[in-house]
Amino acid sequence: MSSSSEARAAEERAAVEELVAAVPAGSLVAARAATAKLGQDPVILAMGDILGVTEAFVICSGRNNRQVKTIVDEVELQVRRATGRSPLRTEGLRDLHWVLIDYGDFLVHVFLEETRSYYDLEHLWGNAPRVPWQAVGAGPEPPS
Repeated sequence: MSSSSEARAAEERAAVEELVAAVPAGSLVAARAATAKLGQDPVILAMGDILGVTEAFVICSGRNNRQVKTIVDEVELQVRRATGRSPLRTEGLRDLHWVLIDYGDFLVHVFLEETRSYYDLEHLWGNAPRVPWQAVGAGPEPPS
């Protein structure tokens, strides 16, 4: 590998580490939990510099109401295990088309696929950097 390509690779790693450091560790846990329950296309958007009231959005979708509920339950369980935190509030559990789990410093949006397409938060917040969360380790260990 040439020194210029090594330098480019080092810059890319540093940029990934900076983006990952900009979002709460719980948001990484939430994205992994959604993936564990086959959540569709999980995305983390770094919102801190754009929105100011939260540091990250985690967005994913499920194919049906049952899967949406399963994803929500797994996110809450895994975030609690990894960080000791419970949501400040959860909305949308009645119809399960769009469930919002509010942890204060990050929000988790779990949609039905068609609802996600309709609201298209990724496009609405298109200027928010996408965090390459799959490129980082497993995250914090659960408290003992």
